[in-house]
Amino acid sequence: MSTKLSRTTALAAACAVMMTAMCSCADGQNDVSGNYAPSNGHSNNNVIVTPDTEDYCEAPASADECETWKPAESVSPNEEYKGFIEAGFKDPKAEPLSTFSVDVDTASYSNVRRMLENGNIVPEDAVRAEEFINYFDYEYPDPEAGRVFGDYVEIADCPWNSANKLMMIGIQGKRLEQKETPPSNLVFLIDSSGSMSDYDKLPLVQSAFSMLAEKLDENDRISIVTYAGDTSTRLKGASGKDKGKIVKTLYDITASGGTNGEGGINKAYELAEEYFIEGGNNRVILATDGDLNIGASSEDELVKLIKTKRDNGIYLSVLGFGTGNYKDDRLEAVADNGNGNYSYIDSVDEAYRVLVQEMAGTLYTIAKDVKIQVEFNPSRIKSYRLIGYDNRLMNAEDFYDNTKDAGEVGAGHSVTALYEVELAETGGTYRGVQLEFASEHETQPAEDNGRSELCKLSVTYKPVDTDKDVYESQLFGMEKYNKEPSPSIKLASAAAEFAMLLKDSEYKGNSSFDHVIDTVGELEESDKTSELLGIAMSAKGLYR
Repeated sequence: MSTKLSRTTALAAACAVMMTAMCSCADGQNDVSGNYAPSNGHSNNNVIVTPDTEDYCEAPASADECETWKPAESVSPNEEYKGFIEAGFKDPKAEPLSTFSVDVDTASYSNVRRMLENGNIVPEDAVRAEEFINYFDYEYPDPEAGRVFGDYVEIADCPWNSANKLMMIGIQGKRLEQKETPPSNLVFLIDSSGSMSDYDKLPLVQSAFSMLAEKLDENDRISIVTYAGDTSTRLKGASGKDKGKIVKTLYDITASGGTNGEGGINKAYELAEEYFIEGGNNRVILATDGDLNIGASSEDELVKLIKTKRDNGIYLSVLGFGTGNYKDDRLEAVADNGNGNYSYIDSVDEAYRVLVQEMAGTLYTIAKDVKIQVEFNPSRIKSYRLIGYDNRLMNAEDFYDNTKDAGEVGAGHSVTALYEVELAETGGTYRGVQLEFASEHETQPAEDNGRSELCKLSVTYKPVDTDKDVYESQLFGMEKYNKEPSPSIKLASAAAEFAMLLKDSEYKGNSSFDHVIDTVGELEESDKTSELLGIAMSAKGLYR
């Protein structure tokens, strides 16, 4: 088998999505909602759509080719997403520092994948580019012994703008050996309201938590809380070895009633405090569609509530489920303000990835309040733009402010950021922060400071057992440039380009779905790259 990515499965998957969404033709049937059902695995030219299909089904070129062809539909208007203004290019003479909180969330990518696989047009506000980029593993080298983070920098030509460069900055968190993982005190907080009765909600929650339960042992403690119209404690402080008891409790849960998320959150944190393990992993794992209607239910109310819970050594993981009434805006806000991470679970495979394959990163925090700051040398860079992180941006002075909350990073997790930069042919302090590329004047940069470096990369974080900040930094220049880009930056750029296309970014330049498909097709095959190839092909058909 070729080391390059085989397109057979991806082509068939894309064909199935487009045919389902766009064309029922001779064999198809319309349902009463206006959605178009699959034609028993066949299209009007008798191509059987199966994982073995070699043919790629293009959407019809015109309505004349298929009289029942309809444009793809948007997701339900009851789903809610919060928009942010996309960051533009900055002039380093005026703004030499780019500062942001890290983000290890991946919910946006898997949620958008669900939409494309269902043949839906993606709401632009559902696309967060950094979560597309951070969904993928770039195989960064592990940090040196004794360090929490390693770093990686690469520069290549920008695929969608040949006049610019693309700068990839990555930090890799240390991994934990099995013997290094602390005991866990976990509270499964499960939304059991009536809105969770769909097959892709509570049944999937039960499967997901059952898989996690199989990974626990006698040193771990598990509690289960459900909330609907009221709150119920289903299990208190059970040993991780009591897997049968845990799984039975999970499958005894049924969905009905309203959604008192406030009561559930309060009870879950109460139990987490009751069974708190000093030096352990104390965490609430919330599973919900986010559709709250009793107690604190708005985004602002939930943020205010969760902020009161985050400073007691208890972390949060948010797992989103379902379609139709999904409230992404609330769940992201809860995770961001609760020292948490946020994933969207659309399948058993995704549940396995998040809770089993990447269990250490999801559950075991190795650093908190992690911030990144990049200083750009105005003598070498004319302008720069951070791709994504639009709701994670911080003021320059926040980097050194110990009281400013930022993101957490789990064991083995990596964080990646991409900058599009325009090279140029710096100074003193900026908002009270000492600059590396400084002239003798505080506010007037020199025309050429004589420095060859492009940037200074700085990272600050708090180890989990202290509130004292650690600061690390390095300088780098064009020695990081690769004329032949590595597979890592090619994959990251494809993820970013795909996000910009779906968001219809004004900075997408010469981006195209064809270019994304070609780029991913050149990479070695993996489950994730094959999947990205498939949904990019689906998007190409949907976004005609």
